[in-house]
Amino acid sequence: MTNRLLISKKEAALSLGISLRSLEHLIARKELPSRKIGRRVLVPVRACEQFARKDHPQSITRGDDIQ
Repeated sequence: MTNRLLISKKEAALSLGISLRSLEHLIARKELPSRKIGRRVLVPVRACEQFARKDHPQSITRGDDIQ
């Protein structure tokens, strides 16, 4: 993804492949954590990654593991 710790809501929605409105619903339902810094709402990159892998805890990270 990126080497930053926090990304904007728009960047988080793009990285997850969902709409900005869907991301806002996830944040409102506390399914995805966020941080408010000033007027900006930022989402931890690690939280996006964990959310994306929530249903697949043992995801394959290397292509050579597939046989």
